[in-house]
Amino acid sequence: MKKIGLLVILIGCFWLLGGQPSWAYEEVSIENGGELSGTVTLLGDVPKPKGYNLVTFPDAVFCGRISTGKGWRLLQPFNVGPNGGFRDVVVVLEGIKEGKPFTNTTQLIESVDCKFAPYVTVVRNKQDIQVVNLDPVMHDIQGYETSKYGSRVLFNVPLPFNQRLNKNALLKGKTVKNRRGKVMTQKIKMTKGRNVFVMQCGFHAYMESWGLAVKNPYFAVSGDTGQFTISGIPPGTYHGMIWHPMLTKEFEVTIEPNGKTALDIQFDAPKGRLYANEIEETPRFGMELLGDSKINPIVELQTY
Repeated sequence: MKKIGLLVILIGCFWLLGGQPSWAYEEVSIENGGELSGTVTLLGDVPKPKGYNLVTFPDAVFCGRISTGKGWRLLQPFNVGPNGGFRDVVVVLEGIKEGKPFTNTTQLIESVDCKFAPYVTVVRNKQDIQVVNLDPVMHDIQGYETSKYGSRVLFNVPLPFNQRLNKNALLKGKTVKNRRGKVMTQKIKMTKGRNVFVMQCGFHAYMESWGLAVKNPYFAVSGDTGQFTISGIPPGTYHGMIWHPMLTKEFEVTIEPNGKTALDIQFDAPKGRLYANEIEETPRFGMELLGDSKINPIVELQTY
């Protein structure tokens, strides 16, 4: 009896201190689920990309296979189609504690031609991501959870490359098979109240990949025309979020039994200087520092 009394006291203290248990998502049968679909659009001119002077980073010639042809590497966070369709935007419903199977498998991020792909990914919190190097150069993956309170390191490890990979063949524009190095597995375990993380290369600052950690399977990533669909939603009224690394909106939506709800989302394109890194037309130093080496954008000629 004394042990039972002590246990009750400890549980009571746990709740008083704000330690309420975080109930895990439960998979149940949904017979009258509804659907949410729509399109995400960016209104206005697409913002300028980030710009990085390649001569200030390692592997300028190889990584310059994607570049402007004038020694600059671009990183465009806004992936927008010809009609304003805003791609790679996450639409997520929050607070759903039970519903359809949560089969979000381990996400794979590839380092290919000195670029992380995909740029935006969605993971289940407390699960793994995998990262693999397809380049003949060393990368270093640094993962941070981020919020208005500051960042915390999730992981920081080398990303080895395949020692048998023929770098010269790639520089000549040849197709090379079996580019994959060792797959590195890292756990995404976010601090309570945080759900955004970013991965960067410690050697090449223009390599970024952003992620959102979710607690249920009711999310979608906008496609080629900005379209998205979330199905099998339990009927009810929900708070939702539209998330992109540079923009965020919130919304409320009611899902009727077996109903189809439309939700079209529009963002005004941000204006002005957005980043610390942008192209300088007349930098103090440029490709002359490379001597006889040439940066040849044979994979992609980027435009500003």
